[in-house]
Amino acid sequence: MLAFTVHEFAHAYAAYKFGDRTAYDAGRVTLNPRVHVDVLGMALILIAGFGWARPVPVNRGRFKHPRLMGIVVSAVGPVSNLILAAIGVLAVHALNQAGLLDAGSIGVHRAIVHFLYYLITINIMLFIFNLIPVPPLDGYRIIQDLVPVNVRIRMDQYAHWGIFVFLLIVFIPALRAETLDPIFAYSGDIVSWLISACELVFDRVDWAQFFYDASR
Repeated sequence: MLAFTVHEFAHAYAAYKFGDRTAYDAGRVTLNPRVHVDVLGMALILIAGFGWARPVPVNRGRFKHPRLMGIVVSAVGPVSNLILAAIGVLAVHALNQAGLLDAGSIGVHRAIVHFLYYLITINIMLFIFNLIPVPPLDGYRIIQDLVPVNVRIRMDQYAHWGIFVFLLIVFIPALRAETLDPIFAYSGDIVSWLISACELVFDRVDWAQFFYDASR
């Protein structure tokens, strides 16, 4: 809920600040998860490893610089997930530094570890997932605003097939192994980079033990 809510809020807020009131008038410039979360999409992210929230309505025609601002509005959603993941890694290091990561009862320790584990891993997954250039994901919208107008028109003509192609990739193991899985493999590199950044300030964390505790 947190990951989806912040992601969609980021889209809505950026569009509003750039002059488009569509999302604002629809009540989407809020951190209330009830207006953003799609129950089925949230359930699938835990079951199938992917999911979605209610898309934020955006009218790029209301932007002063439609293409540039459109790229920013599309990009802030995935970036917000990366920031949440960074906050999760930072929280692990801060709690470890303060001696609180292993404090309290076993139940409290497991609750903290599981929350931070999912905060990190789900947000990294959403960061990568939403940058895939397949409609209706944010990566596709970013490409749309980068390419020439004539290319964008042709892309729009075939965009409705994107969801079918995407579902085939997700649910056919052989296709997923050759497409999505190699992309998601970069999640470990991103987490390692975030950990390295935190270790410039904080003491090292026994991440092997952390992930072991999270898997129990």
